[in-house]
Amino acid sequence: MTALPGIEDLTVLRVDVAEGVATVTIDRAPVNAQNGVFREEIVRVFDVLHGSDAVRAIVLTGAGKTFSAGADLKDRPDASRPGAFPRHSRAVRAGFDCVMECSKPVIAAVNGAAIGAGCVLALVCDIILVADDAFMSMTEVDVGLAGGVAHVLRHFGQSDARMFLLTARRLSGTELVRMNVASGCFPKADLLPAAQAMAREIAGKVPLAVEAAKRAFTLNEYMPLREGYVYEQTQTALLAKTEDTQEALAAFAQKRKPVFKGR
Repeated sequence: MTALPGIEDLTVLRVDVAEGVATVTIDRAPVNAQNGVFREEIVRVFDVLHGSDAVRAIVLTGAGKTFSAGADLKDRPDASRPGAFPRHSRAVRAGFDCVMECSKPVIAAVNGAAIGAGCVLALVCDIILVADDAFMSMTEVDVGLAGGVAHVLRHFGQSDARMFLLTARRLSGTELVRMNVASGCFPKADLLPAAQAMAREIAGKVPLAVEAAKRAFTLNEYMPLREGYVYEQTQTALLAKTEDTQEALAAFAQKRKPVFKGR
């Protein structure tokens, strides 16, 4: 295991690093609900992982039977206090943005219920894997709230997105795979090993190329086809000059395992 400076004093998250893979576990009993402490810690953790040379891929999962049951309703802002909601909303966005903006690919290993903000947390990851007894649901309409539409639309088709949000139905792991929201459904005992194996596979690729590909995915959501492809080509041209790309090409030609330096 590799210790990372800056994240030694966590209370609701656990971080384990091995073989270039960081496994981040939400551990806030009983249901891994998200509060102010969670948001502060996840931002701090993902900022450190973003800049760590020891980490090349990340797995995000939950402790116990739940991935995350969503926002802690006891931690809601006081609507009578001016400025309370903008501050709260910024903190909520930061808790999701730090995952999306992390330079390293993030695999969600959804081990159980992912509800509301817990569902959004899974949806901001790059790859989603689910346990066969897990489910996602957006229950905002049940409790008089609204939110999550933008993130749901990134993964669901239009009709499915509306069905999901307007009915607050639970979608099982097999349904999520059928809808192309998740990339795999596994028995619960096999989920984390499968996610970590995939993360190790990613960690074995050229690090700068993986980071460039993640940036391209993020930017291309908002670009026309031609501009998006031009951006990717500029990244390829820049990567061609790096030591790691030259090492990858040499290793391929020499039929050996490459040794990357991250530059």
